[in-house]
Amino acid sequence: MLIDSHCHLDALEFNQEQDVIVKLALDHGVEKIIVPAVNRKSFDDVINLRKKFPNCLYALGFHPMYINDLKEDDLYTLETYLKTYEPVAVGEIGLDFFVTKDNKLLQEEIFVAQLKLANTFDLPVIMHVRQAIDDVLKNLRRYPVKGGIAHAFNGSMQQAHAFIELGFKLGFGGAMTYTRATHIQALAKSLPIESIVLETDAPDIPPSWLGHEGRNTPKELKQIATFFAELRGMNLTSVIEISHQNTLDALPKIVQLCTSSKKLH
Repeated sequence: MLIDSHCHLDALEFNQEQDVIVKLALDHGVEKIIVPAVNRKSFDDVINLRKKFPNCLYALGFHPMYINDLKEDDLYTLETYLKTYEPVAVGEIGLDFFVTKDNKLLQEEIFVAQLKLANTFDLPVIMHVRQAIDDVLKNLRRYPVKGGIAHAFNGSMQQAHAFIELGFKLGFGGAMTYTRATHIQALAKSLPIESIVLETDAPDIPPSWLGHEGRNTPKELKQIATFFAELRGMNLTSVIEISHQNTLDALPKIVQLCTSSKKLH
């Protein structure tokens, strides 16, 4: 079955609707949903989602677009949470030089601090890399981690292979479904299939059939996978099986946590 490797199920857009959204996802073949935190408040929100929905797992980290809101002890809090709880990754972390470069040094400082924490706890990372791929790669080479996912990838073929060489998978979702997305489609079509994971980034990055203003949800992953299968000239069953395994390879704690959860029930 499918794994949505990146979904913000805790977002305000989904307030009080998570039950319906998770059920619809399951009905459309989405077996698991990975929910990355973005700021301190969302740590507790994503952990509570895991308690409510056993098929939802989470990552803990500070998104680069929320860095200016960080409090003095927030990195210590993240370290404490990584010790206490069971995330599948440190995330969503990274760099974003599309929205602003004014805080570039701060973004890099916090990114590096979180890479070091990921290394300390032997966790992969889920990364935001918008218009900052070379800087992300530079820091990954300086501070190696246990692989992970470069989410919503839209870089060059050379950059893609640089991530793959460092042990990362690349996330593709709704953005590739638009007619004008020829570059993303070329990447999705030609990169090694073992390097690709599928995602929605819901409620953001809606696929073409929802329109740019539509509200994305995890159930759309089945149709995204269908689009991807047609793009690659593959059958849907193979795409589902391969992308599922790729996500487990990128985030190996999924297997451990889901196995322990079944034993508890």
